[in-house]
Amino acid sequence: MALLTSDCPDLKLVARGKVRDLYEVDANSLLFVATDRLSAFDVIMKNPITGKGKVLTQLSLFWFDLLGDVLPNHLITADFDAMPTSVQKYREQLEGRSILVKKMRVLPVEAIVRGYITGSGWAEYKRKGTICDIELPEGLVESQKLPQVLFTPSTKAEIGDHDENIHPSKMAAILGSQELADKVAEAAVALYTKASEYAAQKGIIIADTKFEFGLDENDNLVLVDEVLTPDSSRFWPASKYEAGRGQESFDKQYVRNYLESVGFDKKTSIELPEDVIAKTLDKYKEAYHLLTGKTIVL
Repeated sequence: MALLTSDCPDLKLVARGKVRDLYEVDANSLLFVATDRLSAFDVIMKNPITGKGKVLTQLSLFWFDLLGDVLPNHLITADFDAMPTSVQKYREQLEGRSILVKKMRVLPVEAIVRGYITGSGWAEYKRKGTICDIELPEGLVESQKLPQVLFTPSTKAEIGDHDENIHPSKMAAILGSQELADKVAEAAVALYTKASEYAAQKGIIIADTKFEFGLDENDNLVLVDEVLTPDSSRFWPASKYEAGRGQESFDKQYVRNYLESVGFDKKTSIELPEDVIAKTLDKYKEAYHLLTGKTIVL
């Protein structure tokens, strides 16, 4: 059964994001619910991808475990039987797609890390030889591996607006601290580096990804939200990689390509064809299988 919007009236709804619904469970914890909504170009599509939220949740849990030695995360439990009774009463909706997490002060930037030149980075480079106004060597081609991993943050947009890429030097003013900005950049690059090296052994190139961070009660930096999923990352099959062109992918690039082909205006929600829905879910499931060695049951 697809979950387009969760409905948990006895829990306090804090926010509905592009994909996640967020509830307050008590003074110290929140419930993150990954729905089956699909967002592309910052627009939520009309129809869901059945089971997508479960794939995102299970893959995030895999990465939380693998990357725990790089940075702590906000997870309390994903075991539904260990969650409060106020959550368990919504088992039919929530099981397999929910995580109970510690409340954090979430930082108002998205930490994007790029290992390859693609997407908005490639578009900017063609225009002026930069990514987020960071100067790059001349002569790079589409999908080429960058000379070094780039940290390119963005502002967080409200639903319906577009995130804005910014130069890393502007992040300190947003966060109120150069020291914190440096910690975010270092943590993001360290997380990406470990994850991309692991994924390479499994035949997947992580071209880029987006992390989100928060601060705990002691001002320690903590990894929050989803981690290295096909929604927040570009995953390419290494066996088919070739610089100089767009790549096949295990992520929602398939949806983006479809939307571009039909002249999508990047503002108005539309309904995706069933074959696009099915192929996108297959790609998400294949990425999960390659990375974890497990087959996800939806």
